[in-house]
Amino acid sequence: MATQNSHLRDDAGSDDPASDSRAAYDYTGGSVDQHELAENLETLVDGDVRFDEYSRQLYATDASAYEVTPVGVVFPRSTDDVAAVVDYCADRGIPILPRGGGTSLAGQATNEAVVLDMTVYMTDLVDVDPSTRVADVQAGTVLADLNATLEPHDLKFAPDPAAGNRSTVGGAIGNNSTGAHSLKYGKTDAYIEEVEVVLADGTVTTFGEVTLDELRNRADADGDIENRIYDALRRVVDEESETIREVYPQLKRNVSGYNLDQLVQEAASETVNLARVFAGSEGTLGVITAATISLEPVPETKSVALLTYHNLLDAMADVDTIVRNHDPAAVEAIDDVLLELARDTEEFEAVAAMLPEETETALLVEFYAEDEAHGRQQIADMVADRVPTATPSVEGEADTDADAPSDDPVRAFDVLEAYDAEERATLWKLRKSGMPILLSRTTDAKHISFIEDTAVPTENLAEYVADFQAVLEDNDTFASFYAHAGPGCMHMRPLVDTKSPAGVAQMESISDAVTDLVVEYNGSVSGEHGDGRARTQWNRKLYGEEVWELFRELKSAFDPDWLLNPGQVCGDVDMTENLRFGENYDFDAGFDPALNWDNENGFQGMVELCHGCGGCRGGQETTGGVMCPTYRASEEESVATRGRANMLRQAMSGDLDDDALDTEFMREIMDLCIGCKGCARDCPSEVDMAKLKTEVEHAHHEEHGADLRDRLFANIDTLNQLGSRVAPISNWAAKIPGARVVLEKVVGIAPERSLPRFHRQSFEEWFEARGGPRVPASQATRKVLLFPDTYTNYNHPEAGKAAVHVLESAGIHVRIAQGVASTGRPAHSKGFLDLSRERAATNVDVLAPRVENGWDVVLVEPSDAVMLQSDYLDLLSGRDVERVAANTYGILEYLDRFEFELTFDAPAKSLTYHGHCHQKATKKDHHATAVLQDAGYEVDALDSGCCGMAGSFGYEAEHYSMSKAIANILFEQVDESDGEEVVAPGASCRTQLGDRDGGETPTHPIEKVAAALRS
Repeated sequence: MATQNSHLRDDAGSDDPASDSRAAYDYTGGSVDQHELAENLETLVDGDVRFDEYSRQLYATDASAYEVTPVGVVFPRSTDDVAAVVDYCADRGIPILPRGGGTSLAGQATNEAVVLDMTVYMTDLVDVDPSTRVADVQAGTVLADLNATLEPHDLKFAPDPAAGNRSTVGGAIGNNSTGAHSLKYGKTDAYIEEVEVVLADGTVTTFGEVTLDELRNRADADGDIENRIYDALRRVVDEESETIREVYPQLKRNVSGYNLDQLVQEAASETVNLARVFAGSEGTLGVITAATISLEPVPETKSVALLTYHNLLDAMADVDTIVRNHDPAAVEAIDDVLLELARDTEEFEAVAAMLPEETETALLVEFYAEDEAHGRQQIADMVADRVPTATPSVEGEADTDADAPSDDPVRAFDVLEAYDAEERATLWKLRKSGMPILLSRTTDAKHISFIEDTAVPTENLAEYVADFQAVLEDNDTFASFYAHAGPGCMHMRPLVDTKSPAGVAQMESISDAVTDLVVEYNGSVSGEHGDGRARTQWNRKLYGEEVWELFRELKSAFDPDWLLNPGQVCGDVDMTENLRFGENYDFDAGFDPALNWDNENGFQGMVELCHGCGGCRGGQETTGGVMCPTYRASEEESVATRGRANMLRQAMSGDLDDDALDTEFMREIMDLCIGCKGCARDCPSEVDMAKLKTEVEHAHHEEHGADLRDRLFANIDTLNQLGSRVAPISNWAAKIPGARVVLEKVVGIAPERSLPRFHRQSFEEWFEARGGPRVPASQATRKVLLFPDTYTNYNHPEAGKAAVHVLESAGIHVRIAQGVASTGRPAHSKGFLDLSRERAATNVDVLAPRVENGWDVVLVEPSDAVMLQSDYLDLLSGRDVERVAANTYGILEYLDRFEFELTFDAPAKSLTYHGHCHQKATKKDHHATAVLQDAGYEVDALDSGCCGMAGSFGYEAEHYSMSKAIANILFEQVDESDGEEVVAPGASCRTQLGDRDGGETPTHPIEKVAAALRS
């Protein structure tokens, strides 16, 4: 796009020290040949070099509203690699952009530059000394991984940004990150002891603590780059201290501009830590490759109170008193916009329902405590001061004095309290509901992060918020007000449509007016997320011309040619340029969607939904959850949900070639989506990549046809039926010498993979042979149609038999559904939507009348159950399919939901339970654990993702290694579990677990329930 190169324009006659060098480097003009550049860098580094179109587009966005295509991407393995790249680029005037997890919200991780992605190889925790509470880490180390390693020492890296499970140490330094507990811990700069840095000319050096005498002795304006840097920093200390003290806001949460107030503050002790100057510099002063950081002890315990208010401004007025008088670790706000949305959201409605009906705003207050008694006392003290009447807590009654005095007339009217970990998590869940709810909009107007993290002193917070609301009203929009009220850094994301000229103008108008408010209330334009493209231009208004010029002089000392992430902090980026969804944005899928898309903007809305937060890059080892299995196994951006979503959007909006969807690269990354549906649950925006993939696959089949293997797998029910009829011959056939080689050559089946076994007597035939139902309908508690899914019917009828046994023991009249087709799951997963729709229509026609007559539909195989519950609604419309979907259950979900009376003999066995990803994605997986526990088993329910088998995926030869890599993550969790036996409801999962080193194939949990029934 034309705007992507706007920061390279030739500003003739400008005093900008970057102008000439940026004009000299004209990538699009061809002064540096891209192919030659990539080849030369490959000879210089041990890491990977990728300058292809697709890799560049993958790194064109971060978590902000911006998009700029980089020159290329390098994945360095060492500091030497970084130095080699910087040195080479410096000689040729090519910009450099260091990047961590790409979670930046202001656009500072996007630029037309050579991107250095530190997250692939430079991720080591080099050393930790628990006695001195210091660690040496590489820049690409993910914060959550670091803290997981430190946990046995009861230590942690204190700053806790919300994106901590994918953001890095280098990114935290570059952004001067903090988090919800900044009242206790402050910002990252407080924990930087030393940094290893590659300077703009390729020099590798370290910065740390020095005396002022050392600083002055090394300062030389005419010396080498290090001498010049020391001279620039000396000048700040010796000549600009008073200006810095006067101009900088006195806040815990200021990350705008360069971190010069920290330098000046330290200088009073005659010693300064120069490493901390890099905090918040956004890669504009040097490329950090490693750091020595200090650590904090993990608190013994915590206590949480949720104070409720009648309106937002009352809550804002109360914050200062709470912070001054009660020393909390965190004070987080939840406003009426979020509470109303939470009440209408399935995931959060139960938590929101705990609050009194008249609640319009709540403050979550957390304390760190020595023990529970201490935590209770801290809350009791605050409640006595801030709440006028005794109120119920999560555990019981709060012991408060109804007439407790208060010097401040603004008080909460109610409080909920929580002390154990589960109760605290429940209240925090309500606070954390904000981001997912706000980011789930599929309209052109979105809640954009461009002015969301302004900060003001808490004594000014109520007045500031009121004036902020007035600015939004004047600009005919609104925002939710939530998050870090304690340090005065509320989050506000106005609803803006940047695809329209009016929306872009609205965006700048709001920023301008809010910056004026920030200056008026002695605040900062960024209290958390940095300057970047969204806020750099406002630093001049915030700090004034003198400090603005000081920033630029400092930048020139560190980076004489302005090649390090040019334009940010004190540069020339314009907040309205390089927008991901700008005025010239256009979308054309190239085909008509075949599925129902009930969200606003339909298929396009889902394609554009990913906002780039990188939640799909979160490591399962530290966070659990379902998504994104292929990223977790490969750590490749292209196969994360974010990568695929970006590729789809860019292919359909003209950023890539017209035939991009049909290229080998695009086919591969979409093919590697295993359709686990985890993103539909775990992604903050609920991007449904499995559904998007199905649409794209279907369109590909429509235009290009499908190969033999895909057609065979789409019709696996027919093959299974045939295999059952000729069993055991079908089972012997696979053992004939050379048979597996033929299968691999002809069909592409991995020879290492064990094949399903067929039963001569199908489940349906067994049920008929036993004489049908055993519980008469007249005596039954409920009536169930047990749907004979393909795997249960032909490959594992034991699970079906167990289901019948348990259901009938509960007094249920059971019949096998007659006249139904395959559920259509295999065809749907392979993108044969005409076939899956045909089978869905057949089944709905058969089942809908039975459901109307009071029958429940129950399935043993989880993916087939979810097919009827969820995917049928994407294929069909109308009352019949809605009724069938609403009355369909997985077998364990059914038993748990209706709480049937069953009598068990307590088994002397503990189980490790691995749930199916489709049930986890649809929030139905917890039922299995509950039923197994009711049956008397001790259950360790793994917080696991997809097993990697994913239906046919694990059988396909080209996917076998990926399938096993995903499985290894699950295997590690199984090995760490104390369960004596593994159970899993999914047929694919049991195959994957059974193929592990020739191990035993696990059973379906329903078989364990049946075995525990009292005879």
